[in-house]
Amino acid sequence: MKTVLAIIAMAAIFAPAAALADYYAYCVRGRIAIDQRSPEEMRNQLGACPMSQGYSTRSDAENFARRNFGGVGGSCSCR
Repeated sequence: MKTVLAIIAMAAIFAPAAALADYYAYCVRGRIAIDQRSPEEMRNQLGACPMSQGYSTRSDAENFARRNFGGVGGSCSCR
């Protein structure tokens, strides 16, 4: 059991950056939101547009939204 846990822990340490979940700031129905879904998923599911690049942490995405749009819930437009 310890060996299995050690292997899982090592895999997590050496996982490629692309495997980590990204957080994006989106414009959804005129308001800024943070979500982990891909820009394509958000566009298809909610008609949302991305307002940021992918950030590795939710707090980084929230900080971007606060600095540029007044924070989550701030007004936005996909035009």
